[in-house]
Amino acid sequence: MTKFNRLALVTALFLGSGSAMAGAIVTGGDVKLGVNDLGSLNIEGGIADVAGTTLVGLRYLTDGMEYESTSHGCECEGWGVGIKDTMQSGYANDAMGTAGLGLVSFSNTATTATSVTSMADLKITHHFAPAAETSKLYRVVVTIENTGDNNYSDIRYRRTFDWDTSPTPFNEYVTIGGTAAATAVLAANDNGFCSSNPFANCSSLIGGVGDFTAIGPRDIGTNFDFGFGALASKESYAFEIFYGAADNKSQAISALAAVEAEVYSLGWSGLDANQDGFGDTDGRITPTFIFGFAGVGGDVIVDPEVPVPATVGLFGLALLGLGLRRRAK
Repeated sequence: MTKFNRLALVTALFLGSGSAMAGAIVTGGDVKLGVNDLGSLNIEGGIADVAGTTLVGLRYLTDGMEYESTSHGCECEGWGVGIKDTMQSGYANDAMGTAGLGLVSFSNTATTATSVTSMADLKITHHFAPAAETSKLYRVVVTIENTGDNNYSDIRYRRTFDWDTSPTPFNEYVTIGGTAAATAVLAANDNGFCSSNPFANCSSLIGGVGDFTAIGPRDIGTNFDFGFGALASKESYAFEIFYGAADNKSQAISALAAVEAEVYSLGWSGLDANQDGFGDTDGRITPTFIFGFAGVGGDVIVDPEVPVPATVGLFGLALLGLGLRRRAK
C-alpha cells in the first residue's frame, strides 16, 4: 500500500467521528492542540501554561507542566488556499483575517479533529491526529479536492505560524530547513504576522529567508508558501503538516525523521542559545517546538542519532526524497 493510500485510509476512518462544535482542544502523546473549526490553531479554554495563557495553540506537555508556543499575544497561526488561474482564495487566521472559506463540517474526539471547508470548486480537509511514530508530533493530513468541472493549473497553499514559545514568549530563536530541496516550496521566511491569503505579500522580518539557522532572539515566526501545480476536475492532492515539540533540537529532528518530514521550522526560547533544552541564564526548561511538512517534493530528513548503513550510501538517501505527488482519483 502506498503512503498516500495509507493516509487516505486513516483519514476515512476518522471522518465523521465525534460531535460538531466550534473548535476543540485535543491531546495525544506529549502534545496538545487547540483547533478551530476552519482548521487553524489557537482557541480559548485551556489551563494556564507556564507563562500564564489559557489560549491553546500548540503545547508541549512535560513534567506535569504545559508550555505554549503560538497563542501568546497574537493568535496568528492560520492557512489559506488559492487558485492562481482565477485568483480566488480562502483563508483562516484569527488575528490576521479570515475570508472566502465555507465551513462544511467540524468533528472531533479526545485526540483527533477534522475540519472540512470549501472555497470555489475546492474542498479542503484538515485531519489532525497523533503521529503513530512518535509521541512528540501531531500529523495533519491536508487533502485539497477539486469537486468542480474545471481543470486548474496552479493550486497554492500558505501556512503562517507566529512563534511565541514559553517560557519566554515574544523572544525566540527560529530555524527553517529543507526548503532548498523542496520543489513545492515557493517561499519561506521568518514572518509569522502575514495574512494567510496565499496571494498576499509576505516579506521577511529580520532577514530570515529560505533555509536559515537560529536567527533571533526576536518576536518572529514562519510563513511557508507552496505551489502544488495542476489539479484536474475530480482529482485531489494530499500532503502532511506536523506540529509538536521535544526537549531539545536533537530530539526534534529525530521526531521529524520518524515521520519522514521534508521541510520544517523550529522555534525555541531566547534563553536557550545552545538549544539543549535548558535556559542559559536561569536553567528553566526551554522546549524546541516543531512545525513541519511532508509530501512537498523535498528530501526526507535524516535522523542524526541513527547512523546510515554503508550499504545505503548516497543513492539510497536520494531515493528517500522521491514521491512528491500523492494523488487519488
